[in-house]
Order: sequence, then structure tokens, then C-alpha cells
Amino acid sequence: MERGGAVEALKQLNTYKNPISRIVSETLKIGYKNKIEVEESIEQIFIVEVSKMTKNINTLKTITELAPFLGLIGTVIGIWMTFKALGVNANATAMAQGIYTALITTIMGLTVAIILLPIYTYIQGLIEHEMDKIELATKMTNWGYGIAKVRVDANVECALEALQRTEGVVNTRAISDPYANIKVSFKPSMLDKSISNVILEKCNVNSEIIESKLKQ
Repeated sequence: MERGGAVEALKQLNTYKNPISRIVSETLKIGYKNKIEVEESIEQIFIVEVSKMTKNINTLKTITELAPFLGLIGTVIGIWMTFKALGVNANATAMAQGIYTALITTIMGLTVAIILLPIYTYIQGLIEHEMDKIELATKMTNWGYGIAKVRVDANVECALEALQRTEGVVNTRAISDPYANIKVSFKPSMLDKSISNVILEKCNVNSEIIESKLKQ
């Protein structure tokens, strides 16, 4: 941000492919977009990323919770087989088979739960950690102050007047810069439209933000 402003920061962030970088990228687009558009984009990213992170976690949780109960069902079946073998003609082999079934199903159910529970807890912890970072990143839309350098293709005076009359714009002035001809100071939270849209609507000329710096 200090070296190249929001434009350079956006270029750097585009090299990372993770939820945090995508959300931070959107927060830096205030000025290029209005605050509502940025917040809507962040909300969409948030919904998509949370869906991706929690896609299979509920299945893992269900298996972990059901495993002991499935083992209990096997235990009941094994005990039933044992008592059945104690009928009129007691069969030691059948009794042993029933006891074996009861034990092995109990062991399997508990083993599955014991293995999967720490895995589920670990993954859930990672998700909560990422959610905390995402929540922190979304708060970056609350920029307090912004400065942008804008290049207007024509009719600079009209663009200056249009921006000065726009709610959220603090100050505008013409500048001598190889790449820009207007400097705008603005309050991001008060911008109803992007800077480029204001100029296009009021003056019917195209413009581009060359550099943008945002401060909390």
C-alpha cells in the first residue's frame, strides 16, 4: 500500500488464491466500486468460501456420532445370538460366535469414533480459525479516508465539478502527472457510486483510477 497504493496491492494479492486474499482484494476496490457493491461482492465470496470449507465436515461429524451406536447395535445382535445359543440345545460354538460378534462390533464402533473425533475437532478448529480471519478481513471495508489519482480522457473541468458535487468526495484538484490529471480525496463509506461512474454519468467521458490509497 505504501509503495504503490491499492493498485499495486491488488496486483500482489492476485498471486494468492485463498479466501482472505480474495476478500482483501475486494475491500481495496472501494473507489473503483461503491461501498455497497464491494460489500455485496465480499458477502458472495464469504458464502462461497464457507460452503467450500464446510462441504464435508457435517458428513464426518455424522459418521463420528453414529459409529458408537452402530457398534451398540452389533453388540445387541451378538448378545441376542448368545442367548439364542443358550436355548434347549446349548451350542458352545454358537455362544462364542455371539460373544465374538458383540465384542468386535463394539470395538469397531469405538475405534471409528476414537479415530475420527480428533480429526473432526482439528478440521473444525482450522475452519473456525479461517472464519476469524475472514471476519477480520471483511471489516476492512470500513476505510476512513481515501486518495485516488484519476485519468480522464477529456473534459477535465466537467469531471472535477462532478466529483466535487458528489457525496463522500472531500476535495478534487487538477494535477500534472504523466498518467493522471485529477486527484480526489474521498470518504469511502459515503460513496454511493464509483468515481468512474460519477464521471461517466455526469460528463459522458471515460476515466480510470491510476492509483488509490486507503486509510483506516
